[in-house]
Amino acid sequence: MNAYEFIKRSILHGEYSPKMRLTEEYLANELNLSRTPIREALRKLESEGLIVSQKRGVYVRHFTKEDIEQIYDLRTLLEGYAASQAALHRKKENLEEMRKANKLYEEVITTYLETGETTIEYIVNINHRFHDAVIRASQNHHIHSHISKVVVVPLIFRSFYWFNEYQLRHSLEVHKTILKAIEEQDTERARAAMHEHIYHGRDQVLHHIEEIDHHYTTN
Repeated sequence: MNAYEFIKRSILHGEYSPKMRLTEEYLANELNLSRTPIREALRKLESEGLIVSQKRGVYVRHFTKEDIEQIYDLRTLLEGYAASQAALHRKKENLEEMRKANKLYEEVITTYLETGETTIEYIVNINHRFHDAVIRASQNHHIHSHISKVVVVPLIFRSFYWFNEYQLRHSLEVHKTILKAIEEQDTERARAAMHEHIYHGRDQVLHHIEEIDHHYTTN
């Protein structure tokens, strides 16, 4: 595991808690590395929204309730538009990519629920694969750069962290609804289903915000 992967995993799992200051010296000692790979990892993590630079150094990002509402509102608008455009402009290879992502998503959810032999991180990654496929199907090369700025990994991870079995399976069913709408070129249904999907994740984070803050500041 390299410096970037180690620090990212530590943030997602609350080992580096929100508002915690991360110094190059501390991380270099922790990972037994020079400061150069640490510095490169921190730059990448800042671009992903996991850490923020302030006057006194670099800190693990903390999200307020208002932050969460604003981030998810923007993401819903952008991804809803992407889904509607995908319904208009998708190509055969785009549909195949989305189908493969959904099939894998169903497999990893089933494995997680029945055996626990996969992880939330992996489920999140496969979820991203489907969303990225929808964005590519929109054939709008500008959408991805805008969406990437509001797809905040810690919030997505935390929403999945609190999903129960019903909510995980519901997430899969909404994926299928989005895919069907895109297949049938139903722009409004694709947009509405994507809205539902993203707001469902937001509601989970908001519902558990106090538990989340407590969990990530005491572990």
